[in-house]
Amino acid sequence: MAETASKKTADNRPRLLLMDGHSLAYRAFFALPAENFTTATGQPTNAIYGFASMLANTLRDESPTHFAVAFDVSRKTWRSEEFPEYKANRSKTPDEFKGQVELIGELLDAMSADRFAIDGFEADDVIATLATQAEAAGFEVLIVTGDRDSFQLISEHTTVLYPTKGVSELTRFTPEKVQEKYGLTPAQYPDFAALRGDPSDNLPGIPGVGEKTAAKWINQFGSFDELATRADEIKGKAGQNFRDHLESVKLNRRLTEMVRDVELPKGPQDLERAPYDRAAVKRVLDVLEIRNPSLRERLLAVDPGAAEHEAPAPA
Repeated sequence: MAETASKKTADNRPRLLLMDGHSLAYRAFFALPAENFTTATGQPTNAIYGFASMLANTLRDESPTHFAVAFDVSRKTWRSEEFPEYKANRSKTPDEFKGQVELIGELLDAMSADRFAIDGFEADDVIATLATQAEAAGFEVLIVTGDRDSFQLISEHTTVLYPTKGVSELTRFTPEKVQEKYGLTPAQYPDFAALRGDPSDNLPGIPGVGEKTAAKWINQFGSFDELATRADEIKGKAGQNFRDHLESVKLNRRLTEMVRDVELPKGPQDLERAPYDRAAVKRVLDVLEIRNPSLRERLLAVDPGAAEHEAPAPA
């Protein structure tokens, strides 16, 4: 059974929670039917609802001291410049999804949550930069994303919470979990992903080479660089296919590596959670006709300023 994400660390490190906004909103969009989540004016809210529900649960279960959400700006990034076909196979964004990301942003603003969107970079790169900075500064880091490339960031103090059932269940990926699932260390994951290819990013794999062969090769040679250097040692048809596709796999490897030094307006220490503007949160939910009492209560319960709202008035 999957180990779900609800553990807390025993030490007193500050805890930074980072979320990939687009990745999670998109998953929420497909997990909940739009026709059941639409306002009287016709605005779909399924992605917002699913994102808000997962956000409330994760803030409750993980109790971060610091928090931020990263978003993609557009599909034009350094990766698409290096490989114009990058993600080119993805279908057009559904009309019902458009606009929901901006509304999620409004909700996050009302919750006093920091959000990042940096031209030329993906949300992944922003997350990788903040995670690297935070770990160096002594933080515990939690990353919520549906992108497995983030597994390269996993370490003793950085954990990925990966959605395994829509956005209602998160599975905790630690170095041990990556080893158990793939037989690899987190540092080897991008080598493996480059060999395997990634249809969702339009990165071609090697004919006849699946996950098992990719993992076997990385374990046998230790790294992709070593494998590429000793490509002639790989026997049979798979070896020939690897040599024939070596340049495209090298490109995959460059594109799979996350950037860890994006210039950002804030660092991890600046992302401490702050009390909501509760009136603004309620206003956003009212406008979106999100009236479910459970969701509203869960969102308000994780307000860092909740205690002062619950405190009795002085006599």
